[in-house]
Amino acid sequence: MNRRTSRPEPEPELEPEPEPEPAAAAPGAGEARRGKVWFIGAGPGAVDLLTLRAVRALGEADLVVWAASLVQAEVLGFTRAGAEIVDSARLPMEGVLPLYQRAAATGLTVARVHSGDPALWGAVQEQLDLCRALGLEVEMVPGVSAFSAVAAIVQRELTIPEVAQSVILTRLEGGKTPMPPGETVRAFARHGTTMAVFLSTARAGHLQAELLAGGYPAATPVVVAHQATWPDELIVTCTLDRLEATVREHHLWKHTLFLIGPALAAAGTRSRLYHPGHFTTYRKADPSARLALLAPPAVSESPAVSTPGSGR
Repeated sequence: MNRRTSRPEPEPELEPEPEPEPAAAAPGAGEARRGKVWFIGAGPGAVDLLTLRAVRALGEADLVVWAASLVQAEVLGFTRAGAEIVDSARLPMEGVLPLYQRAAATGLTVARVHSGDPALWGAVQEQLDLCRALGLEVEMVPGVSAFSAVAAIVQRELTIPEVAQSVILTRLEGGKTPMPPGETVRAFARHGTTMAVFLSTARAGHLQAELLAGGYPAATPVVVAHQATWPDELIVTCTLDRLEATVREHHLWKHTLFLIGPALAAAGTRSRLYHPGHFTTYRKADPSARLALLAPPAVSESPAVSTPGSGR
């Protein structure tokens, strides 16, 4: 008897499972972190004059470089726990450069804290150039300058219409930093407008002489501000012919700013910007007020000049 053996059905071939795709790399993964330097204006002294952006930058920094001789220590209260703090008061630029080099090599964020506004007499430009050459990202945070802080303390506007519409920020020539040709206190004084003079206390007599020689009257009002917004702040007003004597009387030789000019004593004049006859994108002018605003000023008649024998 023939026996027939059935063959088993072949199993269907299974398709190989696809190889899993490698996980996508997170953005920036494997890339070296780029270092950054914040140049922060700490203002004239009072810690509550720091801007919100300055506070945020201080809180992000791995390394904080500040000058204890120029910036109040309370500023460090905004730094994060574990941040490295370096006092630059005794360091030349060559002492700060290695800190920037380390930031570039290791991707640190640095907060370089300057007094006042870093754009004014802060030796910032050479630091910006160095940081960019090292490949560091840089950002500047403006600060309140001493001249505007002093104006607020004495409650004066520096640009009163028809009295002064310019503010000259300068220093007395002949000091440690050479002045460009033509930039002299005497030349600036010829404008007769508001002037803020920095870094000149030790030569107050020379400063007074140059301001007078430039044309400011002896009775020009002056504000002498020492350590403005610091706990030992001293604000004294005098006339220009008493500037040197005032400095000597109070034994001042540094950290002092001078404001000079007629706006420091003048009464306020009517602003045309807020005149009802002035129109803006948001406000229409009153027609009658507009005519009055545009009318030429009345010319007063000159009084008759009496001559000998005229009887007048």
